[in-house]
Amino acid sequence: MSHPGFLFILPDVQQNVTTITQTGRTMKLGNKTISILEAGRFRLDGGAMFGVVPRVLWEKRKQPDDKNRIAMATNLLLIQYQDRNILVDTGIGTKYDEKFKKIYAVEDDQYNLTRALEKAGLTAEAITDVILTHLHFDHTGGSTTRNAEGAVVPTFPNARYYVQKSQYEWALNPSEKDRASFFPENYVPLYEAG
Repeated sequence: MSHPGFLFILPDVQQNVTTITQTGRTMKLGNKTISILEAGRFRLDGGAMFGVVPRVLWEKRKQPDDKNRIAMATNLLLIQYQDRNILVDTGIGTKYDEKFKKIYAVEDDQYNLTRALEKAGLTAEAITDVILTHLHFDHTGGSTTRNAEGAVVPTFPNARYYVQKSQYEWALNPSEKDRASFFPENYVPLYEAG
């Protein structure tokens, strides 16, 4: 039986996977290099993350803290080919206040996007494209930063940012259930910057 081309099995991919010190896992696919960058650690409510799965099942794999939060990591993809440095998502970012950092147990001193890029030998100016899978704060927080005057500006001044139109419209007018996941300062300045 023939299937549509939505799943591609790549022969001999295992031999192309290597671990690169300090930058995470990297895979070569033809002339493209795909790397995983760890750009943040934080905690979210375990019940919210696992939904209808009973705690007795999920806590075997993810031990919650005293506030029922489980450890999360923002692992991003860096795709490099020709003269392009493409990020898929930007993680939680570092522009939040102490209250936010406490609520979400954000660890941005050691794990953040700037450090992850430095370990990969890049700067924010070297990023050419940013693809945002969706606009929740843990996927878009690193898309913007605060400049010296405290204004929120795009983190990657030379990049084009991409997101689905329907996702952008949803983020501007989220449902009551989703409202807490969207922070307009992570994406509205990108639109305003053109």
